[in-house]
Amino acid sequence: MVESVLSFRGVSKIYDSGVGIRYALREVSFDLSPGQRVAVEGRSGSGKSTLLHLAAGIDLPSRGEVWSEGRNLASLSERDRALLRRKGVGLVFQFFYLLSHLSVAENVGLPELVAGSRPSQFASRVQALLERVDLGDRAGDPIHQLSGGEMQRVAICRALLRRPRLLLADEPTGNLDDENSQQVLQLMLSLAEEEGSSLIYATHSRELASLADQRWQLHSGIMGPV
Repeated sequence: MVESVLSFRGVSKIYDSGVGIRYALREVSFDLSPGQRVAVEGRSGSGKSTLLHLAAGIDLPSRGEVWSEGRNLASLSERDRALLRRKGVGLVFQFFYLLSHLSVAENVGLPELVAGSRPSQFASRVQALLERVDLGDRAGDPIHQLSGGEMQRVAICRALLRRPRLLLADEPTGNLDDENSQQVLQLMLSLAEEEGSSLIYATHSRELASLADQRWQLHSGIMGPV
């Protein structure tokens, strides 16, 4: 039996609003298989970002268990969760979070620098990823010279740099126009498949969700199939 890359077991996330409790997620359970590409569809406030934060170990559930790499994330210290995330999870955000004072290649290589690697150890990997997203000739350019779609391609390369088993993307096309949204998402899906990474991406777009292998829907923290 193949071990799941990520498992949610009866996961709820509850917040105290001061006038009562609010469920951001309610009794969510699923298993993500190796190589599976899943879209989590839902409106703003439906719980999509909360789900991804729990999947990455950035936050912990109020009830239930989140398992990644065969480990219950709640049993790990904050430091160990960060190390697990650094090793096995790639993150893509709506707002890119690229560093303006670094070049395109330096932004892609940042996770390896943070991990203590020397640039010579990952330069070829950075260039190979940039070639695959048609930015090989932009490696030395300042990041601010890129368009929004190009910046998100750089962010996807950065997320895949260390060959994560799990790629999490939170509204990765939220700042892009329709044409760029389609192109960037198709590229992310293709790269995840090539790299062997399982992918969960959150989107409010039914059209973009339909590109995934499987679609899940969140409504008021409750998950179900589309």
